Amino acid sequence: MEQSEIMQQALAYGQQGWEIAKGWLLSPAAWSQFALLVAAFLVALWVTRRLRPILTKLLTPAEDQQGLLAKARRFILQFVPLLLPLLAYGLTGVGENITRSVFGSGAVIAFGNRLILFLAVRILVKDVVQDSFLKVLGKYLLLPVALIHALGLLAPTMAKLDATVIPLGNLSFSLLFLVRFAIVGGAIFWLGRWSNAQSTALIQSQKEMRPAMRELATKAAEIVIFGIAFLLLMNIMGISLTSLAVLGGAIGVGLGFGLQKIASNFISGVILLLEGQATVGDYVELDGGEAGTIVKMTARAAILETFDGRWIVVPNEDFITTRVVNYSDSGSANRYEAPFSVSYDTDINLVPDIIEAAVAKLDFVLQDPDGPDCELRGFGDSGIDFALEFWVNGIDDGKNKFTPKVLFAIWNALKEHNIEIPYPHRTVELRGELTTKSG
Repeated sequence: MEQSEIMQQALAYGQQGWEIAKGWLLSPAAWSQFALLVAAFLVALWVTRRLRPILTKLLTPAEDQQGLLAKARRFILQFVPLLLPLLAYGLTGVGENITRSVFGSGAVIAFGNRLILFLAVRILVKDVVQDSFLKVLGKYLLLPVALIHALGLLAPTMAKLDATVIPLGNLSFSLLFLVRFAIVGGAIFWLGRWSNAQSTALIQSQKEMRPAMRELATKAAEIVIFGIAFLLLMNIMGISLTSLAVLGGAIGVGLGFGLQKIASNFISGVILLLEGQATVGDYVELDGGEAGTIVKMTARAAILETFDGRWIVVPNEDFITTRVVNYSDSGSANRYEAPFSVSYDTDINLVPDIIEAAVAKLDFVLQDPDGPDCELRGFGDSGIDFALEFWVNGIDDGKNKFTPKVLFAIWNALKEHNIEIPYPHRTVELRGELTTKSG
């Protein structure tokens, strides 16, 4: 029964469309409007071909320019493909006013005007918008709305959506409200993300600020921007903030019971940024033995990158409640040891001077705060144990590989002076007589 009603309604719309098209074909006013529509499009095309190269040249900054003005020019440059449809839309709008004043009607040119607007929206979604979320929003929401508007069915469709109400507990929303909320919310939060990216780049470029303060300012700016975006969205959609009091209370209870760790990590992150105990660029070693360079600090966790490229996500709370060794930045001096052994046949009084002189020739080994220091550590099972202490600028994190280079220098120095490097010796004692089998 419902399918037959839908078919009858579709046939009625088709018949209505055919009557409109037939009326346009037989009407001189309609042909005049069509000619005016074509003329407006040709004028827009002519203007675009001459204006677009000029705008592209004016809005394209040099590749090495990264200032705020250069970024604004690049942002506006994205919208140059919309020049033709927007000019055509404006000119056909003027033509529609003229035909309505002369002929008393402008249905043909109005349809062309709406069709040009649909093409503008398609270019916007396909060529201009780069954000993946906005592309999906435009493809599945904005484009269908523009197509319905082009067909002249926007008003009845909006009335149908407004009449369809979805109950949600004590609240209820119409489908029209949800569609508007999705479009406006997507646009506002995309603008918030873009603003956040620009503010982050601006703050991070302030090299006179401490790294910890830059991170804290970045997080504060992010909270402010998205807070304003949320309040603006609520105001545009006409949602009273007092109506969210129950929802806010429920969220507060959830934070108190189920989200304790998240709240703790957030507060710990703020403390870390304020005190500067660990910040982006520091090389740290955790209590569990993991070590790496902090490459990013979020509201919940810090991300360490190990020398082999792995990323370790460490909750901010761990930096406060556990022991963390911070080797500071790459400009600080750090001491390392390179252990080695020599044979018991060696005159060990000569070893320290030989090794210290050989290692001192390495360009990365510091003489301040202390030069290479070779120390006797003990008498092992197979040889006499030594260790060379040396200072370098930076971290021996696998990328720099200071210790292997020092060990190579020790090996070459020992070989040059014919000092034997011992290896384990084992004595096997056989008891009893050995017997052989005879064939």
